[in-house]
Amino acid sequence: MQFYKNGFRGGNPDIKEAAPNRRNRGINEPLPEKVDVLIAGTGPAGLCLAAQLAQFPEIQTMITERMPSNIIKGKADGINTRTMEMFQAFGFADKVKRETYWVNQTAFWMPDPKNPEHIKRVGRVQDVADDSSEMPHILINQARLHELFLEVMKNSPSRLEPDYSWEVVNLTIDPTTDDHPVTVTLKDASGVNWGATRTVRANYVVGCDGAHSAVRKAIGGQLHGDAAHQAWGVMDILANTDFPDVRQKCLISSATEGNVLILPREGGYVFRMYVELDKLRPDEKAAHRKFTQDDMIAAANRIIKPYTIDVKEVVWWSIYDIGHSITDKFDDVPEGEDRNPRVFTAGDACHTHSPKAGQGMNVSMQDTFNLGWKLVHVLQGRADARLLRSYTKERLTEAKRLVETDHKWSRVMSVPTTQAERDGTEEPRIIRQFKENLEFTGGTAVKYDASYLFVASAHQALATGQEIGRRFHSAPVVRLSDAKQMQLGHVAEADARWRIYAFAGKADGSNAGSAIHKLSDWLETDSSSPIVKHTRKGEDIDAVIDFRVVFQQTFDQLAYENMPPLLKPKTGKLGLQDHEKVFCADHKGVGDIFEMRGINREKGCMVVVRPDQYVAHVLPLDGFDELAAFFAGFLR
Repeated sequence: MQFYKNGFRGGNPDIKEAAPNRRNRGINEPLPEKVDVLIAGTGPAGLCLAAQLAQFPEIQTMITERMPSNIIKGKADGINTRTMEMFQAFGFADKVKRETYWVNQTAFWMPDPKNPEHIKRVGRVQDVADDSSEMPHILINQARLHELFLEVMKNSPSRLEPDYSWEVVNLTIDPTTDDHPVTVTLKDASGVNWGATRTVRANYVVGCDGAHSAVRKAIGGQLHGDAAHQAWGVMDILANTDFPDVRQKCLISSATEGNVLILPREGGYVFRMYVELDKLRPDEKAAHRKFTQDDMIAAANRIIKPYTIDVKEVVWWSIYDIGHSITDKFDDVPEGEDRNPRVFTAGDACHTHSPKAGQGMNVSMQDTFNLGWKLVHVLQGRADARLLRSYTKERLTEAKRLVETDHKWSRVMSVPTTQAERDGTEEPRIIRQFKENLEFTGGTAVKYDASYLFVASAHQALATGQEIGRRFHSAPVVRLSDAKQMQLGHVAEADARWRIYAFAGKADGSNAGSAIHKLSDWLETDSSSPIVKHTRKGEDIDAVIDFRVVFQQTFDQLAYENMPPLLKPKTGKLGLQDHEKVFCADHKGVGDIFEMRGINREKGCMVVVRPDQYVAHVLPLDGFDELAAFFAGFLR
């Protein structure tokens, strides 16, 4: 990380310099009359969006929550590798890695053919495929994840904090004005002024308020889906057991008693169990059966015979129905109407599914990671509001894929095993399906369709491992200025900036006249350059587009003093030189980024990456006109 850019400040560098004229907060302070963005709900989706917008104090952001405070336990727990890559951009991935349980192997248990009433281990699968990501698949208490986002918000220049105990009950949109056209009605749930209402006008509203979303209902959205008519229970417990794989992720299928999913949790002692209970009638809900935690414990002990679980403490538990649903739109624009959206939904407000695939919290955060930078661009006047139409287009496709895959996975988990699976003559369907799903469950299967934000480039062959529409796949590099080994993708922060990574050709070095020098000089000085065109007077030269270069030579074969000025820019109030723009291939055997990501060694290339870490374009190093045209398609 970089700090002291605008002068020396002691203390925790994560605490940013506070912006002036911040809003006063407190139970007796009035709510603002107008905001740029009002976020409803402090779940993962809402907090992920708020943490992004909090970095921009000129954008007035408000986040409301009907509960009186953050949750302390329960709810979701799985964080996939793609989300961990996103956490790196927020600056807390290392903290998460230190605190959490890492899912390294998944074990599968099925009925023992010699004694079908007992289970036995039938296989193990590596949970994260080699080089699918530099990040682990982890499990963390959702409440702790909330705290990490809340810390980012509180340490931001805007010092953003939630307005707890305020519930969105309705909203209206005035189509005749562009001046804060959305009026939101909030109800006091604190008890101080019980039931009193206030109105706040907003330019944009984002409903992250769960499956019963008031925001979704206000814009006419409905959840459509189906139910599997199967009751499951979930509990976080402290327990002793003779089951040998209790500290591994386990999928357990019994012959007649159902299934259990075991997920170890952070701290070494707590673990979670998803326990299959009873089939339900088509007209019946799990809540009607009044299952208790004792029912879950008894069912788990029946399923894992000959092993037993002695529960010492139930930390949290819940009963739920398996269901899958999705809305037909993620914003307020009616079908066939040609206008820009003002209200959006994200997370459970627009797609719900079973918890067992571990995708809900991840996809919810990816929804708002997609939306956040677009709102920043529009509110800063860098892009036309048409950019916001791409949110529904991009995320609805991924939500449908999630629901379809989760639908299939839930049914595979609930189907009884066959004799062939039990006697080992056929690989169990659940293991086959798990292997097929690895990319999906890691969150790395997302591939956005071609659009003006994802160009179907004729130059994809220059970087076969950085596929347009997929997330930028990081790899090891060495930073030239200080010979530090690191991951290239870790230079990207959640700051709404675009990245251009230029990979130098084989003959290209640090000498003047090289392809890298020509590209750098053009980007810095030419009137048609997107950096020159879209960077405002008085801004740092990398305020909108962050340009970085990777060479094939080792760090000791390059002359840093010969690098072009754009790779040693002077930024900030003091005009201090940035020494962290130039990299080279790793020379210590960790991995060669050119080889690992299919970068053309002879020619090199440019890889253009969106603020949400997805590859938008691949171009040759001399593709000046194409690069300018791409950015001109959406930036002002």
